[in-house]
Amino acid sequence: MTDNTYQLLAILIYLVGMISIGWFAYRKTSNLNDYMLGGRGLGPAVSALSAGASDMSQWLLMGLPGAIYVSGLVEGWLALGLTIGAWLNWYFVAPRLRVYTQVSNNSITIPSFFDNRFKDNSKVLRIVSGIIILVYFTFYVSSGMVAGGVFFESSFGYNYHTGLLIVAAVVIAYTLIGGFLAVSYTDFVQGLIMFLALIIIPIFGIYLTGGLEQTVESIRSVDPNMLSFFATASTAGIISSLAWGLGYFGQPHIIVRFMAIKSVKETTSARRIGISWMILALLGASATALIGVAYFQQNAGASLTDPEAIFIEMGQIIFHPFIAGIMLAAVLAAIMSTISSQLIVTSSALVEDIYKAVFKSDASEKTYVNLGRIAVLFVSVIALFFAWQKNDTILSLVSFAWAGFGAAFGPIILLSLYWKKITGTGALCGMITGAVTVFIWGNTELSGVLYEIVPGFLLSLIVTYIVSLITYNRNEEVEQEFDKTIKLLKENK
Repeated sequence: MTDNTYQLLAILIYLVGMISIGWFAYRKTSNLNDYMLGGRGLGPAVSALSAGASDMSQWLLMGLPGAIYVSGLVEGWLALGLTIGAWLNWYFVAPRLRVYTQVSNNSITIPSFFDNRFKDNSKVLRIVSGIIILVYFTFYVSSGMVAGGVFFESSFGYNYHTGLLIVAAVVIAYTLIGGFLAVSYTDFVQGLIMFLALIIIPIFGIYLTGGLEQTVESIRSVDPNMLSFFATASTAGIISSLAWGLGYFGQPHIIVRFMAIKSVKETTSARRIGISWMILALLGASATALIGVAYFQQNAGASLTDPEAIFIEMGQIIFHPFIAGIMLAAVLAAIMSTISSQLIVTSSALVEDIYKAVFKSDASEKTYVNLGRIAVLFVSVIALFFAWQKNDTILSLVSFAWAGFGAAFGPIILLSLYWKKITGTGALCGMITGAVTVFIWGNTELSGVLYEIVPGFLLSLIVTYIVSLITYNRNEEVEQEFDKTIKLLKENK
Protein backbone atom coordinates (compact mmCIF):
# COMPACT_ATOMS: atom_id res chain seq x y z
CA MET A 1 0.00 0.00 0.00
CA THR A 2 1.07 3.58 -0.62
CA ASP A 3 1.68 6.04 2.23
CA ASN A 4 -1.54 7.84 1.31
CA THR A 5 -3.54 4.60 1.52
CA TYR A 6 -2.21 3.82 5.01
CA GLN A 7 -3.15 7.30 6.19
CA LEU A 8 -6.63 7.14 4.65
CA LEU A 9 -7.16 3.75 6.32
CA ALA A 10 -6.34 5.26 9.73
CA ILE A 11 -8.74 8.16 9.06
CA LEU A 12 -11.48 5.74 7.93
CA ILE A 13 -11.14 3.64 11.11
CA TYR A 14 -11.39 6.84 13.16
CA LEU A 15 -14.52 8.08 11.34
CA VAL A 16 -16.28 4.71 11.66
CA GLY A 17 -15.42 4.72 15.37
CA MET A 18 -17.05 8.12 15.86
CA ILE A 19 -20.29 7.02 14.16
CA SER A 20 -20.32 3.81 16.25
CA ILE A 21 -20.09 5.86 19.44
CA GLY A 22 -23.01 7.97 18.18
CA TRP A 23 -25.11 4.81 17.75
CA PHE A 24 -24.17 3.62 21.24
CA ALA A 25 -25.26 6.99 22.71
CA TYR A 26 -28.52 6.88 20.72
CA ARG A 27 -29.55 3.73 22.60
CA LYS A 28 -29.09 5.57 25.93
CA THR A 29 -31.09 8.67 24.91
CA SER A 30 -34.79 8.68 25.78
CA ASN A 31 -35.76 12.27 26.69
CA LEU A 32 -34.72 15.90 26.18
CA ASN A 33 -32.60 15.94 29.33
CA ASP A 34 -30.66 12.96 27.94
CA TYR A 35 -30.33 14.50 24.47
CA MET A 36 -29.23 17.95 25.65
CA LEU A 37 -27.36 17.14 28.88
CA GLY A 38 -26.74 13.39 28.98
CA GLY A 39 -29.06 12.93 31.96
CA ARG A 40 -26.46 14.65 34.18
CA GLY A 41 -24.54 11.38 34.34
CA LEU A 42 -21.05 12.12 33.01
CA GLY A 43 -18.06 10.81 34.95
CA PRO A 44 -15.13 13.10 35.80
CA ALA A 45 -12.80 11.79 33.09
CA VAL A 46 -15.39 12.14 30.31
CA SER A 47 -16.42 15.58 31.58
CA ALA A 48 -12.82 16.80 31.76
CA LEU A 49 -11.53 15.48 28.44
CA SER A 50 -14.69 16.33 26.52
CA ALA A 51 -14.49 19.90 27.84
CA GLY A 52 -10.83 20.10 26.85
CA ALA A 53 -11.32 18.61 23.39
CA SER A 54 -14.31 20.81 22.57
CA ASP A 55 -12.38 23.84 23.83
CA MET A 56 -9.05 23.44 22.07
CA SER A 57 -10.12 22.53 18.51
CA GLN A 58 -7.58 22.73 15.69
CA TRP A 59 -5.83 25.62 17.46
CA LEU A 60 -4.04 23.14 19.75
CA LEU A 61 -2.55 21.04 16.95
CA MET A 62 -2.20 23.65 14.21
CA GLY A 63 -2.62 27.23 15.43
CA LEU A 64 -0.40 27.16 18.52
CA PRO A 65 2.43 25.02 17.03
CA GLY A 66 2.39 27.22 13.92
CA ALA A 67 2.62 30.43 15.96
CA ILE A 68 5.48 29.10 18.11
CA TYR A 69 7.30 27.76 15.02
CA VAL A 70 7.28 31.30 13.57
CA SER A 71 7.69 33.50 16.66
CA GLY A 72 8.93 31.29 19.50
CA LEU A 73 7.81 31.06 23.12
CA VAL A 74 6.50 34.63 23.17
CA GLU A 75 3.30 33.01 21.81
CA GLY A 76 3.16 30.91 24.98
CA TRP A 77 1.47 33.72 26.92
CA LEU A 78 -1.82 32.83 25.27
CA ALA A 79 -1.44 29.20 26.36
CA LEU A 80 -0.67 30.37 29.91
CA GLY A 81 -3.73 32.63 29.92
CA LEU A 82 -5.95 29.80 28.75
CA THR A 83 -4.57 27.38 31.36
CA ILE A 84 -5.15 29.86 34.21
CA GLY A 85 -8.64 30.67 32.88
CA ALA A 86 -9.57 26.99 32.56
CA TRP A 87 -8.41 26.23 36.11
CA LEU A 88 -10.37 29.19 37.55
CA ASN A 89 -13.42 28.09 35.57
CA TRP A 90 -13.28 24.54 36.96
CA TYR A 91 -12.61 25.80 40.50
CA PHE A 92 -15.11 28.67 40.82
CA VAL A 93 -17.83 27.94 38.27
CA ALA A 94 -18.09 24.14 37.91
CA PRO A 95 -19.27 23.13 41.45
CA ARG A 96 -21.77 25.98 41.87
CA LEU A 97 -23.17 25.75 38.35
CA ARG A 98 -23.66 21.98 38.73
CA VAL A 99 -25.72 22.46 41.91
CA TYR A 100 -27.46 25.73 41.06
CA THR A 101 -28.75 24.60 37.65
CA GLN A 102 -30.38 21.57 39.27
CA VAL A 103 -31.81 23.56 42.18
CA SER A 104 -33.20 26.20 39.82
CA ASN A 105 -35.88 24.14 38.06
CA ASN A 106 -33.37 21.63 36.64
CA SER A 107 -32.07 24.06 34.01
CA ILE A 108 -30.43 22.20 31.12
CA THR A 109 -29.06 25.17 29.15
CA ILE A 110 -27.34 28.44 30.07
CA PRO A 111 -30.25 30.63 28.83
CA SER A 112 -32.78 28.50 30.75
CA PHE A 113 -30.61 28.87 33.85
CA PHE A 114 -30.68 32.66 33.46
CA ASP A 115 -34.46 32.52 33.05
CA ASN A 116 -34.96 30.32 36.14
CA ARG A 117 -32.28 32.06 38.24
CA PHE A 118 -33.89 35.52 37.86
CA LYS A 119 -37.52 34.29 37.66
CA ASP A 120 -37.87 36.22 34.41
CA ASN A 121 -41.50 35.65 33.46
CA SER A 122 -41.12 37.78 30.32
CA LYS A 123 -38.62 35.24 28.88
CA VAL A 124 -36.72 38.17 27.28
CA LEU A 125 -33.37 37.25 28.86
CA ARG A 126 -33.77 33.61 27.83
CA ILE A 127 -34.67 34.47 24.24
CA VAL A 128 -31.94 37.11 23.83
CA SER A 129 -29.21 34.82 25.18
CA GLY A 130 -30.56 31.97 23.02
CA ILE A 131 -30.36 34.18 19.93
CA ILE A 132 -26.77 35.22 20.78
CA ILE A 133 -25.81 31.53 21.01
CA LEU A 134 -27.65 30.67 17.80
CA VAL A 135 -26.05 33.45 15.74
CA TYR A 136 -22.49 33.20 17.06
CA PHE A 137 -22.33 29.40 17.04
CA THR A 138 -23.71 29.09 13.52
CA PHE A 139 -20.67 30.98 12.27
CA TYR A 140 -18.43 29.18 14.77
CA VAL A 141 -19.58 25.82 13.36
CA SER A 142 -18.92 27.17 9.85
CA SER A 143 -15.33 27.98 10.75
CA GLY A 144 -14.83 24.41 11.96
CA MET A 145 -16.29 22.99 8.78
CA VAL A 146 -13.96 25.21 6.74
CA ALA A 147 -11.02 23.84 8.74
CA GLY A 148 -12.22 20.29 8.00
CA GLY A 149 -12.41 20.96 4.27
CA VAL A 150 -8.96 22.54 4.27
CA PHE A 151 -7.62 19.55 6.25
CA PHE A 152 -8.62 17.03 3.56
CA GLU A 153 -7.50 19.40 0.83
CA SER A 154 -4.00 19.93 2.27
CA SER A 155 -3.44 16.41 3.66
CA PHE A 156 -4.78 14.23 0.83
CA GLY A 157 -5.20 16.58 -2.12
CA TYR A 158 -8.99 16.19 -2.06
CA ASN A 159 -11.25 18.85 -3.47
CA TYR A 160 -12.11 21.34 -0.68
CA HIS A 161 -15.85 20.69 -1.02
CA THR A 162 -15.37 16.91 -0.85
CA GLY A 163 -13.46 17.26 2.43
CA LEU A 164 -16.06 19.69 3.73
CA LEU A 165 -18.90 17.26 3.02
CA ILE A 166 -17.05 14.30 4.60
CA VAL A 167 -16.47 16.16 7.86
CA ALA A 168 -19.97 17.64 7.92
CA ALA A 169 -21.63 14.27 7.21
CA VAL A 170 -19.83 12.40 10.00
CA VAL A 171 -20.22 15.12 12.65
CA ILE A 172 -23.88 15.68 11.79
CA ALA A 173 -24.53 11.91 11.86
CA TYR A 174 -23.24 11.20 15.36
CA THR A 175 -24.53 14.47 16.84
CA LEU A 176 -27.94 14.01 15.25
CA ILE A 177 -28.22 10.41 16.40
CA GLY A 178 -26.74 10.45 19.88
CA GLY A 179 -27.04 14.05 21.10
CA PHE A 180 -25.02 15.27 24.08
CA LEU A 181 -23.87 11.79 25.14
CA ALA A 182 -22.49 11.08 21.67
CA VAL A 183 -20.73 14.46 21.65
CA SER A 184 -19.23 13.87 25.11
CA TYR A 185 -18.10 10.29 24.46
CA THR A 186 -16.59 11.14 21.07
CA ASP A 187 -14.91 14.20 22.59
CA PHE A 188 -13.43 11.97 25.29
CA VAL A 189 -11.93 9.62 22.67
CA GLN A 190 -10.81 12.57 20.55
CA GLY A 191 -9.20 14.17 23.61
CA LEU A 192 -7.22 10.96 24.23
CA ILE A 193 -6.07 10.82 20.60
CA MET A 194 -4.98 14.48 20.68
CA PHE A 195 -3.16 14.00 23.99
CA LEU A 196 -1.27 10.86 22.93
CA ALA A 197 -0.26 12.43 19.61
CA LEU A 198 1.07 15.57 21.30
CA ILE A 199 3.11 13.52 23.79
CA ILE A 200 4.50 10.95 21.35
CA ILE A 201 5.78 13.35 18.67
CA PRO A 202 8.09 15.39 20.97
CA ILE A 203 9.42 12.23 22.69
CA PHE A 204 10.47 10.66 19.38
CA GLY A 205 11.31 13.98 17.77
CA ILE A 206 13.96 14.93 20.34
CA TYR A 207 16.00 11.86 19.34
CA LEU A 208 15.69 12.83 15.69
CA THR A 209 17.26 16.24 16.40
CA GLY A 210 20.17 14.90 18.48
CA GLY A 211 18.93 15.25 22.05
CA LEU A 212 18.01 18.23 24.18
CA GLU A 213 21.32 20.15 24.03
CA GLN A 214 21.68 19.84 20.25
CA THR A 215 18.03 20.78 19.75
CA VAL A 216 18.38 23.95 21.84
CA GLU A 217 21.54 24.95 19.95
CA SER A 218 19.78 24.49 16.60
CA ILE A 219 16.80 26.60 17.74
CA ARG A 220 19.06 29.41 18.97
CA SER A 221 20.97 29.40 15.70
CA VAL A 222 17.69 30.19 13.92
CA ASP A 223 16.73 32.98 16.35
CA PRO A 224 18.32 33.66 19.78
CA ASN A 225 15.01 35.09 21.03
CA MET A 226 12.92 32.05 20.12
CA LEU A 227 13.25 30.48 23.58
CA SER A 228 12.41 33.71 25.43
CA PHE A 229 8.97 34.63 26.75
CA PHE A 230 9.85 38.33 27.02
CA ALA A 231 12.36 39.33 24.31
CA THR A 232 9.80 40.39 21.68
CA ALA A 233 6.74 40.80 23.95
CA SER A 234 4.89 44.06 24.67
CA THR A 235 2.88 44.76 27.82
CA ALA A 236 -0.37 45.16 25.87
CA GLY A 237 0.40 41.96 23.96
CA ILE A 238 0.94 39.97 27.16
CA ILE A 239 -2.28 41.36 28.69
CA SER A 240 -4.24 40.53 25.52
CA SER A 241 -2.88 36.97 25.46
CA LEU A 242 -3.54 36.34 29.16
CA ALA A 243 -7.03 37.85 28.77
CA TRP A 244 -8.08 34.91 26.59
CA GLY A 245 -8.55 33.09 29.89
CA LEU A 246 -11.49 35.39 30.74
CA GLY A 247 -13.41 33.86 27.86
CA TYR A 248 -13.85 30.52 29.64
CA PHE A 249 -16.49 31.84 32.05
CA GLY A 250 -18.89 32.49 29.17
CA GLN A 251 -18.37 29.63 26.69
CA PRO A 252 -21.66 27.65 26.58
CA HIS A 253 -20.14 24.56 24.91
CA ILE A 254 -17.56 24.27 27.73
CA ILE A 255 -19.52 25.14 30.86
CA VAL A 256 -22.42 22.89 29.84
CA ARG A 257 -20.05 20.01 30.83
CA PHE A 258 -20.14 21.32 34.40
CA MET A 259 -23.92 21.00 34.39
CA ALA A 260 -23.75 17.44 33.07
CA ILE A 261 -21.24 15.92 35.51
CA LYS A 262 -22.65 13.17 37.73
CA SER A 263 -22.19 14.96 41.08
CA VAL A 264 -20.61 18.08 42.52
CA LYS A 265 -18.00 15.97 44.36
CA GLU A 266 -16.64 14.77 41.05
CA THR A 267 -15.87 18.30 39.83
CA THR A 268 -12.63 18.20 41.85
CA SER A 269 -11.43 15.02 40.11
CA ALA A 270 -12.56 16.38 36.77
CA ARG A 271 -10.63 19.62 37.36
CA ARG A 272 -7.42 17.73 38.14
CA ILE A 273 -7.80 15.48 35.11
CA GLY A 274 -8.77 18.35 32.79
CA ILE A 275 -6.00 20.74 33.81
CA SER A 276 -3.37 17.98 33.75
CA TRP A 277 -4.51 17.05 30.23
CA MET A 278 -4.41 20.68 29.19
CA ILE A 279 -0.94 21.46 30.59
CA LEU A 280 0.65 18.35 29.06
CA ALA A 281 -1.11 18.91 25.72
CA LEU A 282 0.00 22.55 25.55
CA LEU A 283 3.56 21.60 26.47
CA GLY A 284 3.48 18.89 23.80
CA ALA A 285 2.22 21.31 21.15
CA SER A 286 4.93 23.85 22.06
CA ALA A 287 7.66 21.20 22.10
CA THR A 288 6.53 19.85 18.72
CA ALA A 289 6.93 23.31 17.19
CA LEU A 290 10.38 23.92 18.68
CA ILE A 291 11.65 20.46 17.70
CA GLY A 292 10.33 21.23 14.22
CA VAL A 293 12.42 24.42 14.14
CA ALA A 294 15.52 22.40 15.07
CA TYR A 295 14.77 19.65 12.53
CA PHE A 296 14.35 21.99 9.56
CA GLN A 297 17.47 23.95 10.63
CA GLN A 298 19.48 20.71 10.66
CA ASN A 299 18.05 19.47 7.35
CA ALA A 300 18.57 22.28 4.88
CA GLY A 301 17.11 20.23 2.02
CA ALA A 302 13.75 19.89 3.77
CA SER A 303 11.24 22.72 3.70
CA LEU A 304 7.96 23.62 5.39
CA THR A 305 5.51 25.61 3.29
CA ASP A 306 2.86 26.10 5.98
CA PRO A 307 3.99 26.67 9.61
CA GLU A 308 0.58 25.52 10.90
CA ALA A 309 1.27 22.10 9.36
CA ILE A 310 4.36 21.51 11.55
CA PHE A 311 2.55 18.94 13.72
CA ILE A 312 1.40 16.99 10.63
CA GLU A 313 4.83 17.23 8.97
CA MET A 314 6.70 15.98 12.05
CA GLY A 315 4.28 13.06 12.41
CA GLN A 316 4.89 12.03 8.80
CA ILE A 317 8.67 12.42 9.14
CA ILE A 318 8.95 10.37 12.35
CA PHE A 319 6.40 7.57 11.98
CA HIS A 320 5.17 4.80 9.70
CA PRO A 321 2.40 6.09 7.36
CA PHE A 322 -0.35 4.31 9.35
CA ILE A 323 0.81 5.92 12.62
CA ALA A 324 1.15 9.23 10.75
CA GLY A 325 -2.47 8.69 9.72
CA ILE A 326 -3.43 8.47 13.38
CA MET A 327 -1.65 11.80 13.88
CA LEU A 328 -3.81 13.18 11.08
CA ALA A 329 -6.84 11.70 12.85
CA ALA A 330 -5.81 13.72 15.92
CA VAL A 331 -6.07 16.94 13.89
CA LEU A 332 -9.44 15.85 12.55
CA ALA A 333 -10.49 14.97 16.11
CA ALA A 334 -9.63 18.48 17.26
CA ILE A 335 -11.75 19.98 14.48
CA MET A 336 -14.73 17.65 14.86
CA SER A 337 -14.91 17.72 18.66
CA THR A 338 -15.48 21.47 18.64
CA ILE A 339 -18.02 21.39 15.79
CA SER A 340 -20.13 18.71 17.51
CA SER A 341 -20.10 20.48 20.88
CA GLN A 342 -21.19 23.74 19.30
CA LEU A 343 -23.89 22.00 17.28
CA ILE A 344 -25.54 20.45 20.33
CA VAL A 345 -25.47 23.74 22.27
CA THR A 346 -26.93 25.60 19.28
CA SER A 347 -29.63 22.95 18.92
CA SER A 348 -30.52 23.30 22.61
CA ALA A 349 -30.71 27.09 22.26
CA LEU A 350 -33.07 26.75 19.32
CA VAL A 351 -35.41 24.20 20.94
CA GLU A 352 -35.15 24.71 24.70
CA ASP A 353 -34.58 28.46 24.80
CA ILE A 354 -36.29 29.96 21.76
CA TYR A 355 -38.97 27.52 20.55
CA LYS A 356 -40.29 26.56 24.01
CA ALA A 357 -40.13 30.15 25.29
CA VAL A 358 -41.82 31.76 22.27
CA PHE A 359 -44.48 29.14 21.57
CA LYS A 360 -44.93 27.98 25.18
CA SER A 361 -45.17 24.46 23.81
CA ASP A 362 -46.10 21.51 26.01
CA ALA A 363 -45.24 18.69 23.64
CA SER A 364 -44.00 15.21 24.60
CA GLU A 365 -40.35 14.47 25.42
CA LYS A 366 -40.02 12.42 22.24
CA THR A 367 -41.25 15.38 20.19
CA TYR A 368 -38.65 17.67 21.78
CA VAL A 369 -35.85 15.18 21.12
CA ASN A 370 -36.90 14.99 17.47
CA LEU A 371 -37.06 18.79 17.31
CA GLY A 372 -33.53 18.85 18.74
CA ARG A 373 -32.37 16.57 15.93
CA ILE A 374 -34.13 18.76 13.34
CA ALA A 375 -32.41 21.79 14.90
CA VAL A 376 -28.98 20.11 14.54
CA LEU A 377 -29.70 19.47 10.87
CA PHE A 378 -31.04 23.01 10.33
CA VAL A 379 -28.01 24.72 11.90
CA SER A 380 -25.63 22.35 10.08
CA VAL A 381 -27.12 23.18 6.68
CA ILE A 382 -26.80 26.93 7.31
CA ALA A 383 -23.24 26.52 8.60
CA LEU A 384 -22.40 24.40 5.55
CA PHE A 385 -23.80 27.12 3.29
CA PHE A 386 -21.54 29.75 4.88
CA ALA A 387 -18.54 27.41 4.73
CA TRP A 388 -19.01 26.52 1.05
CA GLN A 389 -17.03 29.53 -0.24
CA LYS A 390 -14.03 28.91 2.08
CA ASN A 391 -14.30 32.45 3.36
CA ASP A 392 -11.31 33.36 5.51
CA THR A 393 -13.35 35.96 7.39
CA ILE A 394 -15.33 33.08 8.94
CA LEU A 395 -12.10 31.63 10.35
CA SER A 396 -11.21 35.00 11.87
CA LEU A 397 -14.57 34.95 13.68
CA VAL A 398 -13.26 32.30 16.09
CA SER A 399 -11.32 34.74 18.28
CA PHE A 400 -14.09 37.31 17.83
CA ALA A 401 -16.79 34.83 18.93
CA TRP A 402 -14.66 33.71 21.91
CA ALA A 403 -14.48 37.33 23.05
CA GLY A 404 -18.19 37.85 22.36
CA PHE A 405 -19.31 34.89 24.48
CA GLY A 406 -16.77 35.66 27.20
CA ALA A 407 -17.89 39.29 27.54
CA ALA A 408 -21.63 38.69 27.09
CA PHE A 409 -22.05 35.66 29.37
CA GLY A 410 -18.94 35.48 31.59
CA PRO A 411 -19.73 38.28 34.07
CA ILE A 412 -23.40 37.20 34.23
CA ILE A 413 -22.45 33.60 35.07
CA LEU A 414 -20.01 34.67 37.80
CA LEU A 415 -22.36 37.19 39.41
CA SER A 416 -25.33 34.80 39.18
CA LEU A 417 -23.40 32.18 41.13
CA TYR A 418 -21.80 34.44 43.74
CA TRP A 419 -24.06 37.49 44.25
CA LYS A 420 -27.66 37.37 45.44
CA LYS A 421 -28.56 40.86 44.30
CA ILE A 422 -27.91 40.51 40.59
CA THR A 423 -31.19 41.14 38.71
CA GLY A 424 -32.56 40.03 35.37
CA THR A 425 -32.50 43.63 34.13
CA GLY A 426 -28.88 44.01 35.22
CA ALA A 427 -27.96 40.74 33.52
CA LEU A 428 -29.70 41.75 30.27
CA CYS A 429 -28.02 45.19 30.20
CA GLY A 430 -24.62 43.68 31.00
CA MET A 431 -25.02 40.97 28.38
CA ILE A 432 -25.88 43.50 25.66
CA THR A 433 -23.06 45.84 26.79
CA GLY A 434 -20.48 43.05 26.58
CA ALA A 435 -21.62 41.85 23.16
CA VAL A 436 -21.83 45.39 21.70
CA THR A 437 -18.45 46.44 23.14
CA VAL A 438 -16.73 43.40 21.63
CA PHE A 439 -18.40 44.05 18.27
CA ILE A 440 -17.40 47.74 18.15
CA TRP A 441 -13.89 47.33 19.61
CA GLY A 442 -13.19 44.27 17.45
CA ASN A 443 -14.00 46.20 14.27
CA THR A 444 -11.65 49.12 14.95
CA GLU A 445 -7.88 49.54 15.01
CA LEU A 446 -8.05 49.26 18.82
CA SER A 447 -8.32 45.46 18.47
CA GLY A 448 -4.72 45.41 17.27
CA VAL A 449 -3.65 47.12 20.51
CA LEU A 450 -5.78 45.28 23.08
CA TYR A 451 -7.93 42.16 22.66
CA GLU A 452 -11.60 43.16 22.67
CA ILE A 453 -12.53 40.76 25.48
CA VAL A 454 -10.77 43.04 28.02
CA PRO A 455 -13.00 46.13 27.61
CA GLY A 456 -16.04 43.96 26.83
CA PHE A 457 -15.74 41.84 29.99
CA LEU A 458 -14.99 44.80 32.29
CA LEU A 459 -17.83 47.01 30.96
CA SER A 460 -20.30 44.11 31.12
CA LEU A 461 -19.30 43.45 34.73
CA ILE A 462 -19.63 47.12 35.73
CA VAL A 463 -22.95 47.67 33.95
CA THR A 464 -24.46 44.47 35.40
CA TYR A 465 -23.40 45.46 38.90
CA ILE A 466 -24.67 49.07 38.73
CA VAL A 467 -28.01 48.28 37.04
CA SER A 468 -28.61 45.40 39.46
CA LEU A 469 -28.12 47.71 42.45
CA ILE A 470 -30.59 50.19 40.95
CA THR A 471 -33.25 47.59 40.01
CA TYR A 472 -32.89 45.17 42.96
CA ASN A 473 -36.07 44.06 44.70
CA ARG A 474 -35.93 41.18 47.14
CA ASN A 475 -37.39 37.97 45.72
CA GLU A 476 -38.00 35.29 48.32
CA GLU A 477 -37.81 32.41 45.83
CA VAL A 478 -34.50 33.62 44.36
CA GLU A 479 -33.04 34.03 47.86
CA GLN A 480 -34.15 30.53 48.91
CA GLU A 481 -32.61 28.91 45.82
CA PHE A 482 -29.34 30.79 46.32
CA ASP A 483 -29.17 29.71 49.99
CA LYS A 484 -30.12 26.13 49.12
CA THR A 485 -27.29 26.00 46.57
CA ILE A 486 -24.73 27.16 49.14
CA LYS A 487 -26.06 24.65 51.68
CA LEU A 488 -25.87 21.74 49.20
CA LEU A 489 -22.34 22.74 48.22
CA LYS A 490 -21.21 22.62 51.84
CA GLU A 491 -22.92 19.27 52.42
CA ASN A 492 -21.32 17.69 49.35
CA LYS A 493 -17.72 18.89 49.82
